[in-house]
Order: sequence, then structure tokens, then C-alpha cells
Amino acid sequence: MATASYGYTKTLGSISLEEAERRVTEALKSEGFGVLTEIDVKATLKKKLDVEFKPYKILGACNPPLAHRALTSEPLIGLLLPCNVVLFEDERGAMAVSIAKPLEMFKSVSNPALEPLAKEVDQKLQRVLERIH
Repeated sequence: MATASYGYTKTLGSISLEEAERRVTEALKSEGFGVLTEIDVKATLKKKLDVEFKPYKILGACNPPLAHRALTSEPLIGLLLPCNVVLFEDERGAMAVSIAKPLEMFKSVSNPALEPLAKEVDQKLQRVLERIH
């Protein structure tokens, strides 16, 4: 499976997209995140382009207290929010989850006050990935 320097990825095995989403949502909740947005890429591509695509969803996760702290320090940080979580079927047919690395996303922001917050969010999202089985 291809990996990216800007994301954490974990393979979940032969489970459905719905089961993966349930597990991910539960793990996010354990770290204070909720899902604000959900994009069903497969359904959207079918509807808009009439093409088939593998199961693929993008979840926009948000931890309100952390988002408030970030927005208070850097009003335009909303351009990088919410935290993206991707659920997809990999090339072997296994379900996988990837979470954007906050420390990588925040590199483009020139505000040193956000670094401790980015580290905190990064640690929480790594724990989310560890909780998913």
C-alpha cells in the first residue's frame, strides 16, 4: 500500500466500509472528536461522472475545544480544518484508514504558538488510530 509522509495509515482487513466507519467514529469519540462532514467519494463519482470507484469516504473530524484554541490563535487555520480521515479499500481489497498528520498540515502556518496544539492534536489522532482494530 502506498504511504504518504502527510498521513498515518492502518489496514483494518476484510471488513465493510460501514464497519470501518463505525470503528473509526467510536475511536475518534474516545479522544473528543466528532464527525462534522462525510463525503462518500464512490457515490459522488458515480452520480457526477457515472464512473465506478472503490469504496472511499472522507470524514471531517473535529475536537471543538482544540479547534477553538486553534482558531483563537490563528483565524485562518480554518483553511486546514477539520482533520481529514479517509476510509478506503486498498489495492488488496482490505479496508484501510488514513488520518492527516496535523504536524505536517501545520507546517505551512507561520505561528509558533500553534506548535504545542498541533503536537497535542497529532498525539490524539495517533491514539485514535491505535484504538481501531
